[in-house]
Amino acid sequence: MIQFRELSSLSASDLATLMRRSEQDISTLLPLAQDVIERVRKEGDAALVEYTRQFDAPEYTAAQLKATPEDFARARGQVGAEVVAAIEHAHANIRRFHTEQMPEPMWFMEVRPGIMAGEKITPIASAGLYVPRGKGSFPSVMLMLSIPATVAGVAPLVVVTPPNAQGKADAASLVAAEIAGVKDVYAVGGMQAIAGLAFGTETLPKVAKVVGPGSSYVSAAKRLLYGTLDVGLPAGPSESIILCDESADPRLAALDLLVEAEHGPESAALLVTHDRALAQKALDMLPGYIAELPEWRRRFVENVLSNYGGILLTESHATAIQFINDYAPEHLEILTADPFSTLGKIKNAGEILLGSYTPIPTSNYTLGLNAILPTGGFGRSFSSVSVWDFLKRSGVGYMSREGYDSLRKETATLADYEGFPAHAMSIRKRDELLGFK
Repeated sequence: MIQFRELSSLSASDLATLMRRSEQDISTLLPLAQDVIERVRKEGDAALVEYTRQFDAPEYTAAQLKATPEDFARARGQVGAEVVAAIEHAHANIRRFHTEQMPEPMWFMEVRPGIMAGEKITPIASAGLYVPRGKGSFPSVMLMLSIPATVAGVAPLVVVTPPNAQGKADAASLVAAEIAGVKDVYAVGGMQAIAGLAFGTETLPKVAKVVGPGSSYVSAAKRLLYGTLDVGLPAGPSESIILCDESADPRLAALDLLVEAEHGPESAALLVTHDRALAQKALDMLPGYIAELPEWRRRFVENVLSNYGGILLTESHATAIQFINDYAPEHLEILTADPFSTLGKIKNAGEILLGSYTPIPTSNYTLGLNAILPTGGFGRSFSSVSVWDFLKRSGVGYMSREGYDSLRKETATLADYEGFPAHAMSIRKRDELLGFK
């Protein structure tokens, strides 16, 4: 049953459930994650192999941990020319967009005469990219992670991705990695992969940061390793809002509502509108569209639209926008008469797509935007993956004698007030040594 809700009629409890989505309580997985982390830390490759045999590939061996040149060469033939061409096309757009994100490597400003302050921008020391596999193949995620990392200049840069039942990394993901310029791909996933990146093993290198979406098992490992490893953006189950006014085509709205809903049963997908007639037309069309999907994806969509998704009718367009800003969706598609005017009113969303010709699938694959986005309301404080996930800023300062003279007394005064005598002594004795009075 597709949910048709009216915002004004929701109880506080029902609204809280809708806002919370299906964000999983991973506390039950933490004991297992702790065990996996400790074994990987102590046993290295042996633990990676044992857990991979248990969860992914029964005949897996240590020799399969790292993808070989032969694996990369074989992958193109397995994928086929049309898919390779599509990956290359997407790569070009995504790389162009992320190249434009790159800041100047260094900048300075004159705070006051003789006082210069600025920043030096450098790549993070190392990074691991987590590319999920699940029940599918995700070369798009490989592109979305590896392109900003390579544009930023991170080295070393490695990828971990769960193997198939034969112990091999996904062929299309290998093609995408090669096109993006990533050579080191490891066929290992789950909790054990995150632990391996945190501590390093005989084969898998230790890295400073891991970026990429994963299962609840991956999230549990990241939670426990926070502080040992920079675990990057919180990216959970997929979610979307299709915002419509009375000008929207209900056929397009209904179609696009299915996009994120087919990712899995934990996803959230809402059509939000103040126009009851449009909402009803879209509701009437949904069963026919859903019936055209393969059975296993159809089950996902039906589950999502009967739980954390469906159609939400608001009292006004302004109320719809307020709901969206409170919800902070991962994907927001705006189907209104003047989407650019609506854009100005949106404060919280992982990405914002404008108009009938910019559906979510284009941003997921080929538009150029990064599709690794904050979920679960984290769009209120996090941004999409970008080159900035792989860069760091170092403050740089310089003062002339004149500049130092203009700051020395105030600096010593504040050091005295905060109770740091060595700070103050550094200034006052320097004054004597350098001839200030």
